[in-house]
Amino acid sequence: MSLAATAELVARTAGVRTAVAAFNVITLEHVEAVIAGAESVGAPVVLQVSENAVKFRQGRLLPLARAATAAAERASVPVALHLDHVRSDDLLRQAPGAGFSSVMYDASRLPYEENLTATRAAADWAHAQGLWIEAELGEIGGKNGEPPRDAHAPGARTDPGEARAFVADSGVDALAVAIGSSHAMTTRTAVLDHDLLERLAASLDVPLVLHGSSGVPDRELRAAVEGGIAKVNIGTALNIAMTGAVREFLAAGPDAVDPRKYLGVGREAMARTVAGLIGVLRG
Repeated sequence: MSLAATAELVARTAGVRTAVAAFNVITLEHVEAVIAGAESVGAPVVLQVSENAVKFRQGRLLPLARAATAAAERASVPVALHLDHVRSDDLLRQAPGAGFSSVMYDASRLPYEENLTATRAAADWAHAQGLWIEAELGEIGGKNGEPPRDAHAPGARTDPGEARAFVADSGVDALAVAIGSSHAMTTRTAVLDHDLLERLAASLDVPLVLHGSSGVPDRELRAAVEGGIAKVNIGTALNIAMTGAVREFLAAGPDAVDPRKYLGVGREAMARTVAGLIGVLRG
């Protein structure tokens, strides 16, 4: 199957109270696990490569992107590639040639006006290349080595009026909103502000994206989808599944040295996690 476009997968969620699952991948095992999990439940999926993942891969985008493309083209379900949390304009400009149909440009660390100016420039360039572009407004936190953001701190959450102006003035196609989740959470204890989500959904006419979803319990995730979230980003949950399975395998067999053995059980654990979370989002 040829690569799908993120825009098309997100568009399918309109009016049907479901969301596209978008999983961040770091290794080939991540890629294979996400596709296997999606295939097991017959659902489309987005493979996301973050700027942090590119840094881990020695600053090279193409090796992982090419592997993801090859795997996606052999999948039995639609698979799209998304470049996530891009702060580098140089990396942004590599996206079209690497198979990505969409990008999340992250200038949320900047003051509002600077965020708007940078995002507007990125959106203009991305649209000229045929890319769907997502941005972030509010402070979700927990990326790039930052401590997880206090999601309840004053000013952390996305303001509906400000969001409406930001979307109109930046021209982005989707908006990641801060409603109580945080990146890099290893416990599923986040409590989302569903009243705020309702106001954001009523204020905006672009798809809403939930970041930091690994820390959100199933019931909260499902309620967020019911409330208007169209794309759900998940990363840490896969790493927890993989690391836990590898630890258990090596604890039971401390003499094991073949990485195929422990990476294999890690991949299977991630695939089960993918299938389970997709089930939650589909209701």
